[in-house]
Amino acid sequence: MPGKMLNGTFFQSMDVKGRMSFPTKLREIIGENFVITKGLTGCLFAYSLEDFEKLAEKLSDMPMAKALTVQRFFMASASNVEADKQGRILVPQALREFAGLEKEIVVAGVSDRAEIWDKAKWDEFNSSISEDSVMEALEGLDF
Repeated sequence: MPGKMLNGTFFQSMDVKGRMSFPTKLREIIGENFVITKGLTGCLFAYSLEDFEKLAEKLSDMPMAKALTVQRFFMASASNVEADKQGRILVPQALREFAGLEKEIVVAGVSDRAEIWDKAKWDEFNSSISEDSVMEALEGLDF
């Protein structure tokens, strides 16, 4: 569905119970009910219910030998969340521990998903990106 592109970077805070505001701009696209799961490079991934279902279908279409680890990684840790009236979600403790989430949080819209990062990890990840590495990744694309 066109127009469902998630983008932008948002700085949030998490309370001791694991509640955090999820940015309104992203909730308008992803929905008030969505799925969060383990992500790659130390963050969490957040998908709309529809996009998570598409991911699950792609994983189930993979040969079992290839899919097993990937399915366990993404599906077993997945949790449905629902924003409350203030737009807050509760991030389960296991996912908070996986991503090292404590107080300062960054939520980034990244195409078909949002990523939830500990701010220090986000800063470290971004400081490792160079323009040269981005240009190299774009090589061969009509950009």
